[in-house]
Amino acid sequence: MNRFVKVALRVLVTLVVVAGAVLAGRELWNHYMNEPWTRDARVRADVVGVAPDVSGLVSEVLVHDNEVVKKGDLLFRVDRQRFAIALDQAEAAVAGTKAVLDQAHRDRERRERLGDFASEQQKEQAVSAEAQADANYRQALASRDLARLNLERSEVKAPVNGIVSNFSLRPGDYVAAGSAQAALVDTDSLRVEGYFEETKLPRIHVGDAASIKLMGQSGLITGHVESIAGGIEDRERNAGLLANINPTFTWVRLAQRVPVRIAFDKVPENARLIAGLTATVNVLPGQNRPDDRTAER
Repeated sequence: MNRFVKVALRVLVTLVVVAGAVLAGRELWNHYMNEPWTRDARVRADVVGVAPDVSGLVSEVLVHDNEVVKKGDLLFRVDRQRFAIALDQAEAAVAGTKAVLDQAHRDRERRERLGDFASEQQKEQAVSAEAQADANYRQALASRDLARLNLERSEVKAPVNGIVSNFSLRPGDYVAAGSAQAALVDTDSLRVEGYFEETKLPRIHVGDAASIKLMGQSGLITGHVESIAGGIEDRERNAGLLANINPTFTWVRLAQRVPVRIAFDKVPENARLIAGLTATVNVLPGQNRPDDRTAER
C-alpha cells in the first residue's frame, strides 16, 4: 500500500509539474506572441528649425544651448541698424510719393474746373498722371511695410515652447535668411511611438490605455493610443514600374512593424522625457484612459 501511494504521489507530482509547465508555456506564448506590447518604442517630438527671416550679422544672443524657452521668447537679434535705415528710406519715399499724388489730384481737379477751356487730351493726361502717382504711392506703402517687417523679423523668437538644441550661434556670426541656426524641440509634441508587429494590431484600438517604461528610468508613465499609422514603406518596390519582390520563406517570415502613436496622460515628476529615448510600451486592450472612463459615467 505504501508503495502504491508513493507511485501515485510521483505520478500526481509529475502531472502537476507538466500542467504547470503547460500553463506557463501558454502564458508565455500569449504574452510574447499575442499581447500588444513592444520594446521597440521611442520618445518622439517635433523639431522646429530656428531660422532668421533676414540676413545679416548677429548682434546679440540671448539663449544658450539646451535652454528651455517659451513661445515668443527672444532667441537672438540680427543687426538692426541696416533695417532701421531701410525703414527710414521707405518712409521718406512714402512722403515723397504722397506729395506727388496730392499735386496730381489738384491738377486733375483744376483741369475739370476749366471745363471747355481745357482740351480732352489735357484732361486725360491729368487723370493718367493721378493714376500713376497713386500707383507709385501704393508701391511706396508696400515697400515701407516690408521694411518695417524686416526690422521686426531681425529679432528671432521661439515659434513654440521647447528646448533649444545644437545651438552654437555667437555675436558677430553672419546668418542667411532661411538657414536654420538651431533645433528647437517642441516639448508640447512629446509622445511615444511604438513599433508593433502587424499580428498584434487587431488588439490595439485608438483610446486604449497604455503603460510606458523608459529604459534606465524607474517611473512608470501612463498614456493612451492616440493614432495608428496609415501606411508603412514598401521596401520591396524599386524605382521601376513593376514590383520587384524578394523571395521569402514562410517559416522565416517576419511580421512588419507598424508605428502606433502613444500620447502621455500622467508623467512622474522624476521622469526625463528626451526625444530619442528607448521605451517599452504595453497596450491594455479594452481599458480606456481615465478621462474616457469619466466621460462614460
